[in-house]
Amino acid sequence: MKLISLNVGPPRDIEWDGSIISTGIYKDPVEGPLMLRTLNLEGDGQADLTVHGGVTKAAYLYPFEHYAFWKEELPGFDLPMGMFGENFTTEGLLEGEVSIGDQFQIGKAKVMVTEPRMPCFKLGIKFGLRDILKRFLKSRRTGFYFSVLEEGEVQPGDTITSLHRNPDGLTVTEVTDLYATERNNLELLRKAVGTEALPEKWKAYFRPMLERLEV
Repeated sequence: MKLISLNVGPPRDIEWDGSIISTGIYKDPVEGPLMLRTLNLEGDGQADLTVHGGVTKAAYLYPFEHYAFWKEELPGFDLPMGMFGENFTTEGLLEGEVSIGDQFQIGKAKVMVTEPRMPCFKLGIKFGLRDILKRFLKSRRTGFYFSVLEEGEVQPGDTITSLHRNPDGLTVTEVTDLYATERNNLELLRKAVGTEALPEKWKAYFRPMLERLEV
């Protein structure tokens, strides 16, 4: 497993539908090394801290393997590393194989997988496609967020080492499926609500669904 590209960018203002929107989705590859800290990656920024950034979303990872899919899905689009707003473009970490609570070392930092990325309208702004959100979610190629267990420097080319696999085994893809298509999956809902490492906002979202099925 490897860190292919390290991508950062401060929030910027753009015009959209006659309004000025502030967004941090524009990221550019950098050489590094950069410090990965508890709340953010050095040199990076988010525009709306109510839905982006914070302890459970300190950094966003997107698998390099997905770029081949999107090049076929979106012919004619330029897709440089960081196109999906990710901080880390990586090789060897896929949503269906990584579980919430899994821990990894990247460079000198230690991180834990927390949740999938749910696309917002700003992804549509960047691509200029109003249906990209539905296509992104349907693809199940969401990438995922990390919390930072131990701060440290990271840079492109760093090896990613597995430190701990969560025995609960709720994968990133399973969380996405629960949100998008598997809302009546009782076993999966129980698994999600019982996963300690899944952020409370997700468990609060799933609990009413679980209670409805258990009546």
